[in-house]
Amino acid sequence: MSRRNNLDRCVTCRMHETLCICALVPRLETRTRLALLLHYREVPRPTNTGQLAARCLPRSTIEVIGDQERRAELPKFEAHEQPLLLYPAADAVSIEEYANSDRPVVLIVPDGSWRQAHKMRKRIPGLSAVPCVILPEAGRTEYRLRAEHHAGGLATFEAIARALRILEGDAGPATESALMNVFRIMVERTLWLRGTIPDREVTDGVPQAAIDHNPRNRPATRGSRPPSR
Repeated sequence: MSRRNNLDRCVTCRMHETLCICALVPRLETRTRLALLLHYREVPRPTNTGQLAARCLPRSTIEVIGDQERRAELPKFEAHEQPLLLYPAADAVSIEEYANSDRPVVLIVPDGSWRQAHKMRKRIPGLSAVPCVILPEAGRTEYRLRAEHHAGGLATFEAIARALRILEGDAGPATESALMNVFRIMVERTLWLRGTIPDREVTDGVPQAAIDHNPRNRPATRGSRPPSR
């Protein structure tokens, strides 16, 4: 049985209040700067992950795309910075080619469906001239909150974390690890709230306040009959 309808949401992380992750969000100083191109339909969605990534990276910028009242613009970058668009265009190269770039990277990341991302590249003035990069293949997605229709597809958050592992040099693995920790907690708390996984499968456990709020709706343990939906 889902527990979603009985709780108010945190206005910042949009998780239900008893499962709020705001106190767990790291503040990571990176040489790479994130520029998120956020489709306007993603803005209110609690399952959106790009905005969470931007919160973890203090120098990030977010540009809302597709809102008819706002003209879409290319993210600003300085002459000494190297802009890269994380997008699988036909002419894209591996992001590993920029792992030791002398110029700090501005990583431009579309956040929306594949179709929306394609339109962003065509419609945002100057974006088609930005070099495109892709990630090397490295494991399946851990995102289980939406159906993935493309083989090898990742949540926006995961793509950013993997890109930073490569671009941040010696600090890359630790940066990715810190990001993925809060990502897993967000995903697993949401799955717990949906009644999909038991307490023990949630990273760092389920907050007691959430359990107290739902004493009759605890997740089924393995081997037991699943709750009705």
